[in-house]
Amino acid sequence: MRTPIDPAPVRSFLEKEKIASLDQLKELLQTTGTMTVFRKLRALGYRSSYSHRGKFYTLKDLPQFDERGLWSFHSVRFSRYGNLIQTARQLVEESEAGYTVPELEDLLHVECKAALLTLCQRKLLHRQEVAGRYVYRSADAAQERRQRAFRPERPPGTSGQEQAVAHELKAAIVLFYSLLDEKQRRLYAGLEAYKIGHGGDEQIATLLGIDRHTVAKGRRELLSGEVSSPRIRGMGGGRKLQEKKRPKSSSRSKSS
Repeated sequence: MRTPIDPAPVRSFLEKEKIASLDQLKELLQTTGTMTVFRKLRALGYRSSYSHRGKFYTLKDLPQFDERGLWSFHSVRFSRYGNLIQTARQLVEESEAGYTVPELEDLLHVECKAALLTLCQRKLLHRQEVAGRYVYRSADAAQERRQRAFRPERPPGTSGQEQAVAHELKAAIVLFYSLLDEKQRRLYAGLEAYKIGHGGDEQIATLLGIDRHTVAKGRRELLSGEVSSPRIRGMGGGRKLQEKKRPKSSSRSKSS
């Protein structure tokens, strides 16, 4: 008869150490059986790392994921989406402009090329060569078109620097931006970011001293075509009309 599973020692260890390798858990449980360890992990609910070839484990409820669903502890990296292939697919699907290999590697801090190629071979992602580099986008046609719009295709040899706002125009952009109201500023910042292409949100946010999420919001509003043009003056607004004053009639002159 199999001994009942008592996962309490594993939970106590992981709550203290946050992560552990399979060998560490075997040592903790004084066992050589891999399945013994996994039975206890399954009873608790666990996650495996997408880095280090998935060799580290943590409890399912321990990670404090960031807005992208990522968490790291002592350079060991976890994702709420699962392993590296699952994580790469999800991040590409949710991205505004898709990712190149270097861009995704900067985000995940692991090599991603093999995972992205695997996803393309399985027809779970789409890739296209843009300016000499492959950009990986959603396999869904509608999402892929939206992502393509956020990263205009550039002819080979055109650098990102050449697409940036020309130095002599920066002062004019900042001046014009200062003359607008809040909504107009957001839309104008989004327009200038879109003209630059990929990376434009960050460049315009830095130039204007605003949050890049504000720039992105303005760009999305413009591309959605759902921007309303409010009346400058509402009905009945403005200075009230005044009845034209007529000069008082002079009193009748006395007859001489």
